[in-house]
Amino acid sequence: MPTVYGFSPSGNCHKVRLLLEQLGRPYRWVETDSTSGATRTPAFLARNPNGKVPVLELDDGRVLTESNAILCWLADGTPSLPGDAWQRAQALSWMFFEQYSHEPYIAVARFICGWTPADSPRRADLPRLRERGHQALAVMERHLTAQPWFTGPDYGIADIALFAYTAVAPHGGIALDAYPALRDWLARVAKTPGFVPVPAPDATAAALIAQST
Repeated sequence: MPTVYGFSPSGNCHKVRLLLEQLGRPYRWVETDSTSGATRTPAFLARNPNGKVPVLELDDGRVLTESNAILCWLADGTPSLPGDAWQRAQALSWMFFEQYSHEPYIAVARFICGWTPADSPRRADLPRLRERGHQALAVMERHLTAQPWFTGPDYGIADIALFAYTAVAPHGGIALDAYPALRDWLARVAKTPGFVPVPAPDATAAALIAQST
């Protein structure tokens, strides 16, 4: 049984939880609050010197980091990762898109709104982050007007990777009203077997989000 060290409100961590639940794989979850220093302890840094969650640890002590790498390893040999080489490469291209063109803007805007003080100088970055976040959502919208999924002809790990932070984009002040195909896709993901939603932020984060949006 693998152990996952993760922070539940994190989209990157939720990706791993969602896939494990949908695969029906048993696992142990160790809540690790990265906002309170839990990923900077000597014990955690021995697992991941980069000091980030999620971390997947196997019973034999092997450790895997980086959310999308964990998704690929868990999904190998399952319908969640296409067996066809071309379709698999297409799924990976969307997962690289998520980490380079999507997550750095949508996830960071959400973090600033929900986990930094109202007078944080980081809030000056929000207009740029929101602009770039909308650019990423527009790319997704164009794809979804012609295709129902991002992993290939069927749902899979590229959809999971993109779902996690897209679903909570409004927390960072990035509204989804202008993206009907994307909203339909979010609804389709929510109807997949074994689906679990991204947990709501705690009361403090929720209050900061409300003030920011």
